[in-house]
Amino acid sequence: MTVNLAHKFGKGITPGQFIAGMQRNQEAFQKGYDSFAWITAEDRQFFEGLQSRADLRVLILAADWCGDVVRSVPVIFRALEASGLQTEVLIVEEHQDVMDHYLTMGGRAVPIVIFVNNQGVVQGHWGPRPMHVQQLMIQFKQDNPDREASDYEEKISVVRKMMAEKYEEGAGVNATVVAELRALISEL
Repeated sequence: MTVNLAHKFGKGITPGQFIAGMQRNQEAFQKGYDSFAWITAEDRQFFEGLQSRADLRVLILAADWCGDVVRSVPVIFRALEASGLQTEVLIVEEHQDVMDHYLTMGGRAVPIVIFVNNQGVVQGHWGPRPMHVQQLMIQFKQDNPDREASDYEEKISVVRKMMAEKYEEGAGVNATVVAELRALISEL
């Protein structure tokens, strides 16, 4: 099924408006945004080279309460700034119809970065977290399918701590998010 999101063009907010309007986690988000650094010159050149790609636009499903948004979206914003691609943020609570196309293991998880052409046809998407971090959640959900289990919250808090550590492995979130976005865009 081809998804067309042209009806969402102009319905989102700019990355700057998202940051300015954050009610939660703004300080941590801004710290991630301010501390962004390109890991390789090749990555920077790749994203800067996208300025000639007038055929792509980006919609990002996000929410300021989400830890994965706070970790990944500052990096996404900075990479997309270099790209010059038109980018809008769709607040997930206001765009459930879009979110329903991008469920993760049957649930709503953000951020979701959606690349569309100028006609609104989805070309690809990324999210809700880098794959090496997502693998922990996939395994957790397989091992703990009952959300009502008495020890579910205790177990998921342990996994969330493990995920936070995974975000910082190697060159950290900058390297993994940039690399995964670059690989995806390279195929579009």
